[in-house]
Amino acid sequence: MATSPTSSSLTTSSLVTALGGGSGVDMAALANNLAAAQFASRNNRLTAKSDKLTTQISTASNIKSMMLSLSTSLGTLVRSGSLSRSPSVANAAVAAGALTGTTTPKGSYSLEVSQLASGQQLASRAYAASTSTVGAGTLTLRFGTLSGSGFTEDTAHAAVNVTVAAGATLADVAKAINASNSGVSAYVAQTVDGAQLVFKGQEGAANGFVLDATSGLSDLAWNPSSASGQLLACARDAQFRIDGLSMTAKSNTVSEAIPGVKLQLKATNIGAPTTVSFADPTTSIAGAMQDLTDALNEVMADLNAATAIGGDLAADSGARALKRALSGFAGATIMPNATGMARTLSDLGLKTQRDGTFALDTARLNATIAADPEGVAAMFTNGLYGVYASYDKIYRAASSGADGGSLGGSISRYTSQLSQIAEDRTDLAAQQEKLRARLSSQFAVSETRIGISKSTLTMLQNQIAQWNKSGN
Repeated sequence: MATSPTSSSLTTSSLVTALGGGSGVDMAALANNLAAAQFASRNNRLTAKSDKLTTQISTASNIKSMMLSLSTSLGTLVRSGSLSRSPSVANAAVAAGALTGTTTPKGSYSLEVSQLASGQQLASRAYAASTSTVGAGTLTLRFGTLSGSGFTEDTAHAAVNVTVAAGATLADVAKAINASNSGVSAYVAQTVDGAQLVFKGQEGAANGFVLDATSGLSDLAWNPSSASGQLLACARDAQFRIDGLSMTAKSNTVSEAIPGVKLQLKATNIGAPTTVSFADPTTSIAGAMQDLTDALNEVMADLNAATAIGGDLAADSGARALKRALSGFAGATIMPNATGMARTLSDLGLKTQRDGTFALDTARLNATIAADPEGVAAMFTNGLYGVYASYDKIYRAASSGADGGSLGGSISRYTSQLSQIAEDRTDLAAQQEKLRARLSSQFAVSETRIGISKSTLTMLQNQIAQWNKSGN
């Protein structure tokens, strides 16, 4: 293996030193030490800067994490926790419910489902295979209500024509129907009788359909009195009772049968009504407000410590922006469309103190709940406005990495600077190594020369000593 001149010189120098020749100084160690000393101050500055940036990132990230935790907790409370007014269905197998936001329901309702909505299903006659050709022409889907062998067309529901080209297979017809956006889907089923084209319509009695066909596709034509094809299921409306009152719906997704609620019907429960009920969140709001106050104070405690003189984020613009946003949280109007007393968090007793921390005025909170319970409950919903939406807006603004003036922007900036320091360290190490190699090379040459000079001196001394002996 080839050896560099510098490495060879250092090896020679070290051997010379080990054998007692040369200057007696470890030139390799001297080169290392001198190079390290030359770059020590710059390395120390980079280390100090790196440590500071790491601390700033950690502190800012911790505050951001606390903000996220509070936002997540609030969201869970208003969506499905103790502050939620989402409907609860006693028999969850029968239906599920969700609020629509149009009204705020109260109390409980009985629900009895006697029939689920369904779509028409129809199978064609059997063919040898899905690749069997079916002829050419036009299939026309007409929509309406089937009753026995009769069909009443819904003229407001436009018919849909599906063109089938010559040589088309059963699978091609299914593909063409699916591409027609008619609301009817199709697929080829491999049955014991052969390949059958299956048509599936949308839920609701008015979404029944018949198939008209030109002569080339007569085998696919179907109507209630037709001998061709097989009716697998009829199109039906959902039938149910709310508090004993009979109702119908075109699909199993039922809106406003209970004001402000969307029901998803899943099964029948004839003769065994279930209950749809709604909790009153006002009983939990006092506790939730105290928890919110405590959580905000935890955030502010860390934020105040970080932005104090000498703090990790004392000069950070993102941290200061977050403090300003939180200081205005209590007094901001979070229910702009409210008609009652409950419009701000101050109305719910939240107070901002001189140091930026928060306190809860329970007397004002109780007074607002008593005077405007509906307005207070509406503040704790998962909508455009309210406690959760307003706090989440502050959190999202603070955590945005694209905004240079936010806490997230500061984290991004510090992280970028930390990456630059890593690159600077690499460059500095390369420069230090270059200096060490140059010094080592120079010292090796000097060591060799000193060794030669010492050898010459020793030879001269020995020669003089011989001369002196001869003179005696």
